[in-house]
Amino acid sequence: MINSAWEKEYAKKLTTALDAVKTINSKDTVYIHSNAAAPQTLVEAMVNRASELKNVKILHILTLGNADYTKKEYAESFNVHALFIGPNVREAVNEGRVDYVPIFLSEIPALFTSKQVPVDVCLIQVSPPDAHGYCSYGVSIDCTIAARKNAKITIAEVNKQMPRTLGRSFVHVSRLDHIVEVDRPLPELTPALPTSIEEAIGKNVASLVENEATIQLGIGAIPNAVLKHLDNKKNLGVHSEMLSDNIIDLIEQGIITCDAKTVLPGKVAVSFVIGTKRLYNFIDNNPIIEFQTSDYINDPFIICQNSKMTAINSALEVDITGQVAADSIGSYLYSGVGGQVDFIRGASRSKGGKAIIAMPSTAKNESLSRIVATLCTGSGVVTSRADVHYVVTEYGIAQLYGKTLKERMQELINIAHPKFRDKLKHDCHSLRWLS
Repeated sequence: MINSAWEKEYAKKLTTALDAVKTINSKDTVYIHSNAAAPQTLVEAMVNRASELKNVKILHILTLGNADYTKKEYAESFNVHALFIGPNVREAVNEGRVDYVPIFLSEIPALFTSKQVPVDVCLIQVSPPDAHGYCSYGVSIDCTIAARKNAKITIAEVNKQMPRTLGRSFVHVSRLDHIVEVDRPLPELTPALPTSIEEAIGKNVASLVENEATIQLGIGAIPNAVLKHLDNKKNLGVHSEMLSDNIIDLIEQGIITCDAKTVLPGKVAVSFVIGTKRLYNFIDNNPIIEFQTSDYINDPFIICQNSKMTAINSALEVDITGQVAADSIGSYLYSGVGGQVDFIRGASRSKGGKAIIAMPSTAKNESLSRIVATLCTGSGVVTSRADVHYVVTEYGIAQLYGKTLKERMQELINIAHPKFRDKLKHDCHSLRWLS
């Protein structure tokens, strides 16, 4: 029985996905909710209208699931601008069918709030409303609140399987223009099992993490290996743009308490999560998990206020002076700027903070060194040589902060794969300022 005003409003706004996306017009700009919260039912309905649409601009950061709007046959219907490159758009980006916008994750919300990038329609996925009519953005907050607040129309996919997360995570039914109910599982990403090399990297990185440090980690086998080797630490905190499954064990074991944090003490501060159903169930109504937007979580000024802030990020390639290529392999665009620089700079300015880049020493079955004299032609520098404090491989830790170029060269050669060290020395000596 419908009693409250919000319930009546909800009922009036309830519609089908096909009818909801009819509000999208040619030349509109459409923002799609990110990561595991990408509203697949609405996206599918929009793509089904492709023949009716021309030059619809689509914006999003990383999304999981299908991105059929990038297909060649829809080139005249959809003009996609990727603020981060995920696997579902990578091929299209490198074929020139999708355009890439390099930008710090902390600065994306300002694109929408400043109206530099106006949004016509915002497609989001949320939890069912609570007793007061508030839906939760669930597993992904990041840039979506700014897009929704500044959009002319908001279409919400209300998913029974979306967890209700806490923090700055709510939108009232009255703020939604069209509502489509679904009941479908969220996309999952099972934690990768670390190899022996990744285990060694994880152990080396973990040795740099002090008791009562606040950590930031990404996703993948190396972050998972790092977390595994933090089991002897005490009273850690988390301030990170994202979380994955392996964080659960450390919280349940009492290793992550967040009691020593300076910013949001007692809270695991996060912008989005990607993992399995175990993680999605864990964050549901869990008061230790505090969701905040990217312009807060990734703000270097906020990050640096945590003492012993330890940022752990990855790289595709590092040159002998410490320049980090993280979004491209040569001219091949791979991921995005994301939050690496936000956290590296925040950690660098934290009291007792550490800025760490962790990666295997080689690529392609040990046929290529990831530590090089000069970056591959076409590679973009995401993190500058002045920002990086530590580079870690399976062979050890290179401490670069305050070191000369020649000292950095020796530090990095020491942690390169042994079979590439002589070549690195030779290549470096061909550069007069390293000889």
